[in-house]
Formats: sequence, structure tokens, C-alpha cells
Amino acid sequence: MAIIRHRSVQLGDVEVFYREAGDPDAPVLLLLHGFPTSSHQFTRLMRRLAGRWRLIAPDLPGFGETVTPEGFTFTFDRLAEVLGDFVEALELRRYALYVFDFGAPAGLRLAVSRPSEVTALITQNGNAYVEGLGPAMPDFASLTDEAEARRGFAEILGPDQIKWQYTEGARDPETIDPSNYLLDRYFLDRPGRTEAMQDLLWDYRNNPPVYPKFQAWLRETQPPVLAVWGRNDRFFVPAGAEAFRNDVPSAEVHFFDTGHFALEEDVEPISELIDRFLAARH
Repeated sequence: MAIIRHRSVQLGDVEVFYREAGDPDAPVLLLLHGFPTSSHQFTRLMRRLAGRWRLIAPDLPGFGETVTPEGFTFTFDRLAEVLGDFVEALELRRYALYVFDFGAPAGLRLAVSRPSEVTALITQNGNAYVEGLGPAMPDFASLTDEAEARRGFAEILGPDQIKWQYTEGARDPETIDPSNYLLDRYFLDRPGRTEAMQDLLWDYRNNPPVYPKFQAWLRETQPPVLAVWGRNDRFFVPAGAEAFRNDVPSAEVHFFDTGHFALEEDVEPISELIDRFLAARH
């Protein structure tokens, strides 16, 4: 089994924790996790891909083991700035990008700001189109009262809702390891994390207006795109995966009979698709 190393790097007043596996000289795949988890969601995937690729998975600010200072501004613009500092610190000049959930708006901002660095895009239920917003997503047009919205977000952060994100749409919920969502709950219980999540959920309404910039980057640079999507996801529906073909006609799109956290049930076929996809382009 591949060795995964657990490291951290100091970026000003932010200490970013990250997992790394594979040959340091191999082509890089930068893995960006979603809400409400951290880089631990990629452990099984990293062990399967480390034979040919250098895998790097940071914990975004507000998540996992990454440490942020008091007064840190939790917005997707700020997450992207930290990611920019992160790739600079690790001297990553060329990398494929894997985005999921919250990792998509953060990672695609990174791609827009550094278009020459991204060699390929793998999106696993990582949305960039209005068509992809599913019924479990808030009605952004109605989010005008921040205090009321934050009360609703507090419910989303409850243990039952965290578990639901993993099990909803799964073929067999008994195969989902409870330790995953229990670990998420542990990190959410750290001081300041509830407020950080509420800040990011409130800021999420600013992502759809930026979608045209993401789409322009796709059209102009035509990166190889692989979409691997849990078709039963209630947050980001299959139309969001198909929409990548509007801007990158060569995009590969594959659906799996599972939910939002597609790697939980389908890590094996997804890892095989990623390995083949990257090998054809490196």
C-alpha cells in the first residue's frame, strides 16, 4: 500500500495541513475536498493512484487540521488566495486539478488566476453551471436576510444532516463508513468552525455569478476534462456534469449510481478512470 505523508506548510498566518503520496517527480494531481469534510476523504483514492502520480490534498481553511488566525475571512475568494499561496510554497508549476463540492468554486478560481498551470480538470460532483444546482441547494435569490440564513445553516451542520450528505442517494448506505462523517463532526466541533462554515455557506451565493468566468476559462484553454458524478446527488445534479461539454466538447462524462460522496461507494472504478485519463495526457 502507498505511504501517505501528513505535512503542513506555514503561509503567512495560515498553517495549511496536507496529505501527500507518490513519487515527488511524478505529474501532480491536486485534490480539493468539499463540505463538510477534509482531505481525509481522499485517503483511499490516493492509495490507488500513488503508483504513477504525485497526489497532494490540502485541508482548506476552516476544515480539518488547517489552522487559521482569529479574524480570518471565510470566503471562496480567500480560499482561492490561500490555494495560490499553497501551490507557490510547494513550487507546483503544473498540476491536474480534482475538484469536489466546495473545492470546485475554490479550485476553479485558482485555475482562472493561473490558467497556464492546470493541465487537466477532474470534477467529481464539482459544479460550475447553474444547470447543476440541485433541489438540496438553497434558493440563492431568496437569501437576503443573513441572520435568518445563518440560523438555517446551523441546521445543515447538525449530525443527522452531515450523515445524510453521505448516505442520501447511496446504493447501499450500510457500506458508508460512519467514521467518515463522525470525523467531520469532530472537526466541526472545534472552536470557531461553526461560524466559519456559516460564513462560507452565506458566501456560496456569490459563486453562481462567477460561473461565467469559470466557463470562459474552460472555453479559452480547453483543458482535458473528466466528470465522474454520483447521479443521485441532490446538491449537484447530472445536468451539471453534462454542461461541461458546452465549453469543452471533448469532456468525458461518467455517471455512477450513488450520491454526493461518490468515492465512498465507487472509489475503485473512479480511480481506474482517473488513472487512464491522466495517463493518456501525460
